[in-house]
Amino acid sequence: MMKKKRLNKSNSGNPMGRREAILATGSLAALAIPNYNSNNFAGIMNKNEFNTNSELYTLKDQISGQFNTFDLDTKVKAPTIEPGERLTLVNYDKPGILTRLWITFPGWFFPSWDPQSKVDPTILKKLILRIYWDGENFPSVEAPMGDFFGIGHCEYKHYLSKYLGMSSGGFYSYFSMPFEKIRIEVENCHEDLKTDVFLAANYTALKKLPKDAGRFHCQYNSGTNPGQEPMTILKTSGYGHFVGCCISMQAKQMNYLGFLESPEYFYIDTLDRSSPTFTGTGLEDYFNGGWYFRDGEFNGPLHGVPLKDPLRSMISMYRFHESDAVYFKKNLEMTFINPRDYASEFKFSSTAYWYQREPTKLSFNLPIKDKMVDWYRIRDMDHQSIP
Repeated sequence: MMKKKRLNKSNSGNPMGRREAILATGSLAALAIPNYNSNNFAGIMNKNEFNTNSELYTLKDQISGQFNTFDLDTKVKAPTIEPGERLTLVNYDKPGILTRLWITFPGWFFPSWDPQSKVDPTILKKLILRIYWDGENFPSVEAPMGDFFGIGHCEYKHYLSKYLGMSSGGFYSYFSMPFEKIRIEVENCHEDLKTDVFLAANYTALKKLPKDAGRFHCQYNSGTNPGQEPMTILKTSGYGHFVGCCISMQAKQMNYLGFLESPEYFYIDTLDRSSPTFTGTGLEDYFNGGWYFRDGEFNGPLHGVPLKDPLRSMISMYRFHESDAVYFKKNLEMTFINPRDYASEFKFSSTAYWYQREPTKLSFNLPIKDKMVDWYRIRDMDHQSIP
């Protein structure tokens, strides 16, 4: 009778025990990875190839400050903004860099401390954030609150990313925003709902800005698309770089996400729209997903889908560019175009984020007040939050 061969033999020719086999396997595995002995590790440290988060422990000769709405005299935390009112929350005329922006306000959720107060989630679309740089009379940032912080569906959704998020009742931004002067304004475009705006904005005061400090911009756009027309996210002229966008979309047809077939088109330093500088393969592909975001909602540091509802044909997506920022010297246009002839009608709202050498007028105006909220369907996802 033929005996079966044993493959796990030791050098002596005798069969290996379980312990010897494991040790041998470990030795083979060690050959497949770099030899990080203590000397090599020290070499890596000397070459600054080891991530030590040096930003946290490096001492800096800087002065920190914070703009906020808390009135030390009256102890009122937030000013009330009446329907139709515009209110300046920050007005500062010295150079610095905004490092964090946090905002919250009631009206979109159940305010149990005032049961007579009206609740309307469309305030997320009708409360407008504007930021003016360097004494200009035009805003370089202009968008509805919900859209600026990532979701344009008149709905608050807890999600976290590196630069923008909605975190358990608050709205935050960690985009760095250099300025010579800064003015932050809020406008309440709601017909009959007043609200209170809480704001805290951290900044680093500087004697002089670096020469290469670009100004932060945010462009809002929205509309109804029959399906095949370009959905333009950004159009600007000047010198700068694009760092990301958030897009919310909803189809007229239920249970339809075919608008995600639209690749991105980038036109860099050219006015020729017949030949894009580069294109993508699909809208969800641009946001680092696939197959209409097969596994649903997710939040990553630089890209994510905080809201997806296939039944109601609605979705919100974000992507931020760091090492892959899109640079331009003269002009930039970014748009999405669906190549399919049978694409269905949809609505969208978007925010594009970029830095430019100087404060620049935005290319798109806000819709008229009657068109600020223009969705086929709005979900009711409210819940009591304050006992």
